Amino acid sequence: MSTIKLSKNPVLHGRSKHIGVRFHFLRDLCKEGVIDPVFCKSEDQTADILTKPLKPAIFVKLRNLLGLCSSNDVIREGVAAANS
Repeated sequence: MSTIKLSKNPVLHGRSKHIGVRFHFLRDLCKEGVIDPVFCKSEDQTADILTKPLKPAIFVKLRNLLGLCSSNDVIREGVAAANS
């Protein structure tokens, strides 16, 4: 959320001089209306599946968001195809 506030409020520029030029580029795009950053809840961050240990329910949710399936699903589909 602080990143979104920083991108939308140029008054905070004095506090962000240490931030690289490429990030100020994003602030300029926000100011011009080209992009509009929005908050993304932690449980919807699909990259978390690659970087954090997760509870099984959250792992399955993020796995589905990535379009992946479990090995059990693949085995079941293979057995069903062999039986038909």
